[in-house]
Amino acid sequence: MSRNRTWPRLDGSRARRWLRQVAALMVKEWRQLLRDRALFGFVVFIFTVDIMIAFGAPELDLHRSPVGVIDRDRSAASRDLFYRLRPPYFAASVLPEQEAQLERRLDRGELRAVLTIPHGFERDLVSGRPTDLQLTVDASDSNLSYLLASYVERITAAMAQEWHERRDAASGRDNREPVVLLQPRMRFNPTMREGWFSTISELLGMLTVAGILLPAAALVREKERGTIEQLLVSPLTPLQIVLGKVMAMTAVTLLGTLVAVAGVMHGWLGVPFAGSIPLFFAMVALFAMTAAGLGVTAATFARNSGQVGLVVLLLVMPITMLSGTWNLVEGMPPWLRTAIEVSPLRHFVQIAYGVLLRGADASEVALPAAKMALLGAVFFAAGVSRFRRQFR
Repeated sequence: MSRNRTWPRLDGSRARRWLRQVAALMVKEWRQLLRDRALFGFVVFIFTVDIMIAFGAPELDLHRSPVGVIDRDRSAASRDLFYRLRPPYFAASVLPEQEAQLERRLDRGELRAVLTIPHGFERDLVSGRPTDLQLTVDASDSNLSYLLASYVERITAAMAQEWHERRDAASGRDNREPVVLLQPRMRFNPTMREGWFSTISELLGMLTVAGILLPAAALVREKERGTIEQLLVSPLTPLQIVLGKVMAMTAVTLLGTLVAVAGVMHGWLGVPFAGSIPLFFAMVALFAMTAAGLGVTAATFARNSGQVGLVVLLLVMPITMLSGTWNLVEGMPPWLRTAIEVSPLRHFVQIAYGVLLRGADASEVALPAAKMALLGAVFFAAGVSRFRRQFR
């Protein structure tokens, strides 16, 4: 249906006319976005309310975890251990030795763990003999169970050390052994605020969704309304059509990021912004253009908004899960670490955390930015090529 077209020569009046046509198409896309209440509301939500929810979500740490204690020794040492399992990390309670009741409470999630203190616990501590404590942990949440077991282990080790020192002081012996003291120094996030990490991670995820979904929705909207043919018979090339929509939605993404970072994260929630503002937003624009290439490709596989939503979901889920925002890339198998290099978010994660928290400069983010730009060029070229073939 479309006429054969050649690439425009970007010189003189033809270049200015070509750019004016793209600008007109961008204005058209902004007006359509404002009229689309559902999509506009979604954009506002992901850059404001969603960021605040991520900041206020429960931190990945223990907080008054319910732990039951079976005290078979009933001694000063067992009471000392019991009182060390105190808030903010634990909420300990003494339990009767009724196996059926304990099983039910663990099954219902009323207890995260049960610590059993055996007979002779204090006697063994005083005499210096080793003693065993049994900790039964609900490991349905593997991360929480690992933290709980680690915290209890540290508490019991510290208590045993204190009792040994007290015993040596009472007997007049000096059995002190060489001790290595670790003095950690936390950089970039000295207070270990989980909210800083979670809000940035959520922003990166929403940027990925917006970068892919908005251009895809803009193209599919033309198919649904039957106006794509009108655009193709107008004095516009397929490149102008795609570029106008991509640039318009990239501008929307940049505006949303400005509201999210400056207004919500930094201005309201106190998340730091240590690096260069122009550098960060230039990288956001590059990432949005890169993701838009995937959005254009997704739009060529969909005929309506419902289908494009499914295609975008299929793209966003693996990109986000394998980006390093919520998991450790180092723990992945080698073949998967190689495969995720084709994910633009994998490289943008390094840039975003580097600029926002570590104050990285342009030289430090040059390599991931180059990788992301290369991926963007490939995705965008593939999307435009497929779009042109569809309407020949």
